[in-house]
Amino acid sequence: MHSLKQGPVAVIGGGVIGGGWAARLLLNGIDVRIHDPHPEAGRRVREMLANAERAWESLTSAPLPAKGSLSFCGSIAEAVEGSVFIEECTPENLELKQRILAEVENDAASDALIGSSTSGLLPSDLQSEMKHPERLLVTHPFNPVYLLPLVELCGGRLTSPEVLDQAAALFESLGMRPLKLKKEIDGFLADRLLEAIWRESLWLVHDDVASVEDLDDAFRFGPGLRFALMGSFLIYRIAGGEEGMRHFMAQFGPALKWPWTKLMDVPELTDTFLDKIASQSDEQAGNLSIRELEQIRDDGLVAILQGLKGVDWGAGSVFRKQEKQLFENFHQNAVHKDLDETQPLVLHRGWIRPSWTDYNGHMTESRYLQVFGDATDALLGYLGLDQEYLDSGFSVFTVESHIRHLDEGAPGSNFVVKTQLLGGDEKRLHIWHELLDQESGSLFATGEHMLLHVDTLAAKSCTMQSRLLSKSQQLRSLHQSLKRPEAAGRSIALPSGN
Repeated sequence: MHSLKQGPVAVIGGGVIGGGWAARLLLNGIDVRIHDPHPEAGRRVREMLANAERAWESLTSAPLPAKGSLSFCGSIAEAVEGSVFIEECTPENLELKQRILAEVENDAASDALIGSSTSGLLPSDLQSEMKHPERLLVTHPFNPVYLLPLVELCGGRLTSPEVLDQAAALFESLGMRPLKLKKEIDGFLADRLLEAIWRESLWLVHDDVASVEDLDDAFRFGPGLRFALMGSFLIYRIAGGEEGMRHFMAQFGPALKWPWTKLMDVPELTDTFLDKIASQSDEQAGNLSIRELEQIRDDGLVAILQGLKGVDWGAGSVFRKQEKQLFENFHQNAVHKDLDETQPLVLHRGWIRPSWTDYNGHMTESRYLQVFGDATDALLGYLGLDQEYLDSGFSVFTVESHIRHLDEGAPGSNFVVKTQLLGGDEKRLHIWHELLDQESGSLFATGEHMLLHVDTLAAKSCTMQSRLLSKSQQLRSLHQSLKRPEAAGRSIALPSGN
């Protein structure tokens, strides 16, 4: 089975969903190729990516992998060539999607999986004209794709069960919650629930019972808050008290026969009715642009996800797992058999986030220290300082740092840190870091740090435990043959006479 890390991934269609997929993939370090003939596709996708970066900056302090590369392709063939996964995100038109999927299949690798982000079309219909229908499945996400973890997976009559399992594993690696449907059904699961609310809402506006703002308020100030935690069944189980769901159904079940709903009917979408909805929606949004509304939405979702992470529940559990994996990947980043320990080690990679920049538009001073601190953590993890070591009552503290700022890091740039162990003894480590632009090799900054091994319970320095001491001595011995950086040991001083 392919890993997304073997990338790239092709995204066909750069609208709201395609752009959201691109953002989630890129922030997970996956290279993305997009094809969308719309003349504004590039601008729209880049603006969505900027919002995604902004949201993730607030969502977690975990080190993200180096951002994947984004390419815009002039044809489907160019986008899918060599891609391990193809995500189709074109408009909800069966004939159009069948035509696009045929073109995708014609140029894609024979073992590349193909997902469709349709929100209602059946996969059996989508795959009916394909030569290899077994690799097609519905991969239905929710907006914004870069924050909401749910993705519904639905196979058609000819979809291979192994393809569903492979896709689930791929999406889990992106921090998502894949939900495999037991049966193929129109609208899948979540949209069928949303459709019921949407139909009833349209009738309430049509009959002048409520405005669009009234209905949104009725949801967001009440049941919507609960739905971030629990679905209807668990919510109603609680409503049944100690007697549980059976008691709830006995008490409120008869109300289901009351004429409360018009779910089997839809108001006619006349121009007058559409004007009513559009004008009320414009009034509700005020002067806020789409991008501003997206940011408000994202800020709220970040707060909810962080809150749910704190209680380890629902979508918060999914994000907690992803965040833990990000930290583990960071500390294990350089544990490879082919690492040449006779050379400076590349243990940390990343990208300069937009929020890391100052009023000059360049990486701000505190972020250089953060990057070097992360690189130090990566080195310590490589040497054997893991959670078990910390739980035993020992750690390593930085006691002295000296940073030289040599070049200006621009937002969006990928970087690498090369690390050299200059010296040390049984209690200390003397580290030299170089922060470089990954593409050009330009040296952004150097960091020199002295670390002290401590007994955290006794609050005093002590000799390293054997496994950490042995590995650090081994690496220190290997790095002694390296040229000592000319600026190592330098202090701040003005030239004589000034």
